[in-house]
Parts: sequence; C-alpha cells; structure tokens
Amino acid sequence: MAEPTGATHLDDLAAYLAARYPIFGDVVDRGFAAFGTPWANEFEATLATMFAKPEALSLAASGYASFALDLMRRQVRFERERTYPAKTYEEAAREVYHDEAYMTSEYLPGLLLSHYLWPHHYRQARFFDSAFVAEMRVAQASHFIEVGCGTGFYSRRLLQQLPDIRGVGYEISPASKAFTEGQVAAFGFADRYEVLLQDIADRDMASTQWLVCVEVLEHLEDPVAFLRLLRASLAPGGKAFITAALNAPHVDHIYLYVQSAEVEAQLEAAGFTLEQTFVGVAHPPRAPGLPVPLVAAYIVA
Repeated sequence: MAEPTGATHLDDLAAYLAARYPIFGDVVDRGFAAFGTPWANEFEATLATMFAKPEALSLAASGYASFALDLMRRQVRFERERTYPAKTYEEAAREVYHDEAYMTSEYLPGLLLSHYLWPHHYRQARFFDSAFVAEMRVAQASHFIEVGCGTGFYSRRLLQQLPDIRGVGYEISPASKAFTEGQVAAFGFADRYEVLLQDIADRDMASTQWLVCVEVLEHLEDPVAFLRLLRASLAPGGKAFITAALNAPHVDHIYLYVQSAEVEAQLEAAGFTLEQTFVGVAHPPRAPGLPVPLVAAYIVA
C-alpha cells in the first residue's frame, strides 16, 4: 500500500485486506453493519493515530491477517481435539512474549485491530465503557492499575474517557510495554501513565481502588493463585474489571475455559464478589455442537 486507496484509513484497511486476504474482504463492512458510525469513527481515530502512514497501516493489516489466520487454523484443531496443546507459562513466554519480532509485527497489531474487527471483542469494550468506566466517572476515580497491558487498548480507553485519571500498567513483555507506551503517547496521555516491566508474582504491586485485567487468566497455569494476588491488591471498597477468553486456542493460551461458570468459580475462590457479567460470542458454531470462542468479562469487588 504505497499510496492511500480510499478516503479514510478505514477505507484503506478494507481495501488492503480485500486485495491481499480475500477471506477478510468484508470484515470492515460487517463491523460497520453491526456497530454503525460510532464504531467507524472510533476505529478510524485509532488507525489514524497509530498507523498514520500507508506503510504502517499495511504492516498492521498484514499482522492482523496473520494473527487471525493462525487462530483459525488452531481453532479447527481445537474443534477436533477439544484441548489446548500442552505448554508451560515459561514456554509461552519464550515463544511469544519475549519474541520481539513476532510481537511487533503480528501479535500486537493483530490484537489491537481485533478489538474492533472481532464483534465479541468490541462488545466487551463497550461493556467496559458503559459499566466500569461509567462507575469510575461517577466515583471521580483518580488512579487505576492494569495488569497485563497487551497493546494498551484498555488503559488508553480509560485515559481517553477520564481526563483527570492517572494509571500504571504492569507487563512482562518488553514489546508489549513499548507498544502500550507508544499508543498512550500517540494519543497524548504519556504524562498520566507509566508501564512497569514487572511480574506481580515476583513482587507485590501497589494497592488500588480500580483494577483492570483483560484476558490474562487463560495465559496462566494457575489462574486462581494469580487472582488471589489481584484480590490482595484491591483496596477496601475497590472494584476490578477482569476478563477471560474461552475456547480460544491462541498460541499462548494455556488454561482452557469451556464455560463462563468456570471463570466465575475461580473469581469467587480468590475472594471476589461478582457484581456484573458480560459474555460475548465470537460467531455462530461452524457446525452443531462445535465449540465457539467466547469472552467473559466481570466487574467484581
């Protein structure tokens, strides 16, 4: 994509995917049909801010396509075997989180675009806005912590919607740390946010009234132990937004959740009280009885 092909970055993304990856040729149109102009405006702002130049946008589009195609192949195997390949956390970290080239070229841009292009991801983000961010706004929250920043998408949403809030992110991947810092800075919020390269299992993190942890649990061998660390960091009266991916055999997913009730049981075992719940479905099953990727999101106290 040497030159823009449409009126907007979103047009360019759609054109690039249709030309290079026909299987995703209608993904932008489907997003607009499902969510309308607010979705398109928000997605356009993200693309224009993060991938302003045509070359950057084409690389992000290619990263997304590779990310999505890899998951599709793994999903076919998962539908047959109903289990994730055996892998330790250390193996996943070495294979994914500490592979800077893979993280930068495929994983992170793919994940960022998936927040808009995958309906269940975008619906989860809207639940975050309407249920969690809205409550923070009413409470006049001044500070939050995110554990496992990924691309920085959720931290950036908070910083964008709550102009006076400050935040800290905890991340184990240097590439994720850099990508998150880049996104936050690109949107103009660098003075209100910092990312610490730290595993909370190795060192206690600060206490907070507002905690965010999006799709980390499935990356762990012992999610309950991790959830107990999160619960211990939540100040009295505090709230957390915690999510998990179910039936989603990404390369770095270790712990298989089949039903949202399994996540809920672990949250309660760790000492959380469930307040609000959202479960989003990626797509209809390819055939009756086949598992479908889900996201399960919870506001807990």
